[in-house]
Amino acid sequence: MTGSDFHIVLPEVILALYAMAALLFAVYTGKDKLTGAITWATAGIFVAVALWIGVAGAGSNAAFGDMFVDDAYSRFVKVVVLLSAAGVLVMSLDFMQRNQMGRFEYPLLVTLAVVGMMFMVSAGDLMVLYMGLELQSLALYVVASMQRDNVKSTEAGLKYFVLGSLSSGLLLYGASLVYGYSGTTLFSGIHQAVAHDAPLGLVFGLVFLLTGMAFKVSAAPFHMWTPDVYEGSPTPVTAFFATAPKAAAMALIARVVYDAFGEIPTQWTQVLAALAVLSMFLGAIAAIGQRDIKRLMAYSSIAHMGYALIGIASGTVEGVQAMLIYMAIYVTMNLGTFAFIMSMERDGKPVTSIDSLNLFSKREPLKALALLVLMFSLAGVPPMLGFFGKFYVLKAAVDADMTWLALAGAVASVIGAFYYLRIVFFMYFGKESEGAVSRMVPVQWVVFIAVAAIMLLGVINLFGIEAPALAAAQALVG
Repeated sequence: MTGSDFHIVLPEVILALYAMAALLFAVYTGKDKLTGAITWATAGIFVAVALWIGVAGAGSNAAFGDMFVDDAYSRFVKVVVLLSAAGVLVMSLDFMQRNQMGRFEYPLLVTLAVVGMMFMVSAGDLMVLYMGLELQSLALYVVASMQRDNVKSTEAGLKYFVLGSLSSGLLLYGASLVYGYSGTTLFSGIHQAVAHDAPLGLVFGLVFLLTGMAFKVSAAPFHMWTPDVYEGSPTPVTAFFATAPKAAAMALIARVVYDAFGEIPTQWTQVLAALAVLSMFLGAIAAIGQRDIKRLMAYSSIAHMGYALIGIASGTVEGVQAMLIYMAIYVTMNLGTFAFIMSMERDGKPVTSIDSLNLFSKREPLKALALLVLMFSLAGVPPMLGFFGKFYVLKAAVDADMTWLALAGAVASVIGAFYYLRIVFFMYFGKESEGAVSRMVPVQWVVFIAVAAIMLLGVINLFGIEAPALAAAQALVG
């Protein structure tokens, strides 16, 4: 390892060292009494590292013999991951402490998961890919079951662990097939191998790799863990699941198909297109009958992953740019929505039933209006920012001569609008009942209102993320 190699992985090393040092410090001093301080310190470090990566990073650099890649693409995704993780941590602190879940390990496990995600998006080798994926997954299995005295939380952790292990096994099997037929685990080496000849065994390996990664983004038909894990996990953990890991796993899929299998796009565009269609329609239709808002958001995330997959399936620079913009908007929308879900309570206890929002607008008109904006944005109603996310991916599909895919996305979007608009209907025109109240601490309120404002004001120029997303896409697709 050279000094330049170490310099390239320095952000990941700093976060890993911080997590281990803070863990040791907390264990030998105040333990759970330090939860608040550690949470704020972790969020601060995330924001500082995001600024460092976003501002100081330049060019394309590779470390450890091309096994780790630092380019505009990985930097864009890392900034999204770090900022969303910081947002989730600060807005979940009050909820955790009010409900006797304030464990000092939580922000540190999130830190380790984020380190795994950063390795995932910078992976230039199948071994680095697997190492990052497992570091993320193992930390997430633990946080899903953090409420040890809650049956649903422990069940969520177990289901996630069992199905996550299955997906890891499929991924490893695919990696072994790819290595067997190409003779290398490096993406650049696989790229050269498939340029000359892509034997059937190697294509099978690619399919198994995509299957394993589709589990991680909860794309249908590999979504079965998502609704139960979202519903059973503590709400702040669900908020984390719905943001940073989704962006990292989606970026990983694009990294693998373009960097390693970019020479044989016909072999993977159809697979990703099929996953996209299944995810969009399953997410749109299955959510209609949901009465729990966390389960509804699980099916919503399945549908949204389908739209993001359209961008990758397009096989173009514009498609990858559209996917990156879509994921940035999706993560932001979810931060705001979960800030509200965390604040819902009745008689001092958290509630997540949609029925509890009946006539919420009479109790909290400003919050109801902000939630209306977020629901419209999730549904893709113009002129909200969510509409532009969908517009970008559908346009990328049309430009890539995949009009049928864009039409499928438009139809699924119309179906999916029903359940978002139903929440708005309950808030404004529901029946009289003893509903939920929204108890927000200042941090949650700021996140909630700021995200709603972003969804409205982003129509002007998308806050300038188009140019960085284009530079990131060009760095990947070249």
